[in-house]
Amino acid sequence: MSRETKCDILITHASCLTEDMEIRDEQAIAVKDGRILDVCAQESAGELYRASETVDGRDKLWMPGLVDGHMHTGQQLLKGRVLDELPMIWTRIMLPFESTLTPEKMELSAGLASLEMIKAGTTGFVDAGSYFMDKAAEVYARSGLRGVLSHSTMDQGNFPESIRETAVQAVESTDRLYDSWHGQGNLKVFYSLRALMNCSRELTVKAAERAREKGTFLQAHMNEYAGEVNYTLEKYQKRPVEYLDSIGVLGENFVAAHGIMLSAHERELLAECGAKVVHCPFSNCAKGVPDTPALVEAGICTGLGTDGTAHGGLSLWNEMKIFRSVMNAVWGSKNADPAVMPAKTILKMATENGAELLGEKGSLGVLKKGYRADIISIDWNKPHLLPTAKRVNTLVECVTGGDVCDSMVEGRFLMRGGEVLTLDEEKLLWQAKQYFEKQEASL
Repeated sequence: MSRETKCDILITHASCLTEDMEIRDEQAIAVKDGRILDVCAQESAGELYRASETVDGRDKLWMPGLVDGHMHTGQQLLKGRVLDELPMIWTRIMLPFESTLTPEKMELSAGLASLEMIKAGTTGFVDAGSYFMDKAAEVYARSGLRGVLSHSTMDQGNFPESIRETAVQAVESTDRLYDSWHGQGNLKVFYSLRALMNCSRELTVKAAERAREKGTFLQAHMNEYAGEVNYTLEKYQKRPVEYLDSIGVLGENFVAAHGIMLSAHERELLAECGAKVVHCPFSNCAKGVPDTPALVEAGICTGLGTDGTAHGGLSLWNEMKIFRSVMNAVWGSKNADPAVMPAKTILKMATENGAELLGEKGSLGVLKKGYRADIISIDWNKPHLLPTAKRVNTLVECVTGGDVCDSMVEGRFLMRGGEVLTLDEEKLLWQAKQYFEKQEASL
């Protein structure tokens, strides 16, 4: 009787990125029921596993999929619109645009975002919240990506009528999204606060309470601008994180997006409660440089995000390069420490830490037995990747989204050999072209 264990997919002759950010050659990855059944030496794989499908993994580096910890589906059609603009782009450009969103625009936005993420090796994302998110959810569910959705939540400010809500209405909007989509396929729903200066205390407390009741996360744009910090100092005599702590909002389920201007005391509060932070390097460079070394030293889970395609696209490979450069320019040069933010740390931020931002700590973000099979491959036979003295460093320094060859989420291939399987790429690009031609004609 055969002692082989059945599996759905067996990736053979693979080079794998390990949990300790080393690369091990001649490995096999067995996948069954959406999980990694095993990562073992190639020489023993044939004796151990009998696969429904065998995939030749030669000449590729197989690694956990990347997680975009902060993006904006609702701003996907703003590509190229905000660069070089004067402040405040959110109130002058982004918010007015989002107030004109329609179900059709969100469907196109989600399709293009899905396509861009899949092709760039992003397998998971956290959307900061917008409007007509049900329509976005339908597209993301078809794409197969693992994602978090939110409703744009705010109740104070000079908003267009189309997006104006009371505190109760804003929370109820997320309630409906949660009831419809949380746990559907690979999707989850988080509660959110768009910005503290646009959220009353009532809304802030209600959103936090509801997130705890539902057993999900609460995310908020935090300490991104000096104006945001000054707002809570003037109104509450506390910095933003101190204010949220004083009203019982902080906890392990809290995600602070951006976190550029965090004081030492705010970092202490985040560390004490187990909250998480996500940086968006390209977008953040226009506002400041976070003290990420201090966050890492404090043990705070810190991930990476793109802030959406209005801020340079959805490639986390770009963000990793920018982040490394900024960290060295500010903190490395200051302390004469060229390895102030090592490649291994940056890769962990985009994979394992990203999994924690999705609420999947210990079950995602590592090529490890029992973990969810969200896996990508990098085609290593490229002139800008060969030769290399250390492949882990080259991952951060040289790999681009165009080097991603395969993408799998929950054991299902979303892309193989550069061909997206779950979306009609040609149709989406045609629709995008039609949209922008209409935009140009109306100017």
